[in-house]
Amino acid sequence: MGSPPDSAFAHDIRVTWGDCDPAKIAYTGRLPWFALDAINAWWERHLGGDGWFQMELDRNMGTPFVRIEMDFKRPVTPRHVLRCYVWPIRLGETSITFQVDAYQDGKLGFTGKFTNVFTVADQFRKQRPPEDIRALIEPLIAQAGA
Repeated sequence: MGSPPDSAFAHDIRVTWGDCDPAKIAYTGRLPWFALDAINAWWERHLGGDGWFQMELDRNMGTPFVRIEMDFKRPVTPRHVLRCYVWPIRLGETSITFQVDAYQDGKLGFTGKFTNVFTVADQFRKQRPPEDIRALIEPLIAQAGA
């Protein structure tokens, strides 16, 4: 497995004691949450502060998940910052797939692919991504070499 592309967005997460189970590692269910937090931060960064909340309410654009794949490589703990690298790897006719690779202390903790479908939020009807979103994402996919 290679490193994230230079164009990947980095989002740091402070894993805390409350994120952990009695085995002293992050609850399995927290790992997708960490990845989703990083994807939301990616949207905020690229849309001038607008994350999923603003996209849904202000743009009437939903992006519900239709597929999540994750591979766990090593335990995630509160010992080090969890740095999640996020980048789009595919833009379909009505969907987008993000790659998230999460590292602690320079070691890969988990990796995943997260696919969303674009919807008209108030109708929960599938739609093509708006042109401004397509124009934002296509060059980033090309830069990542996907």
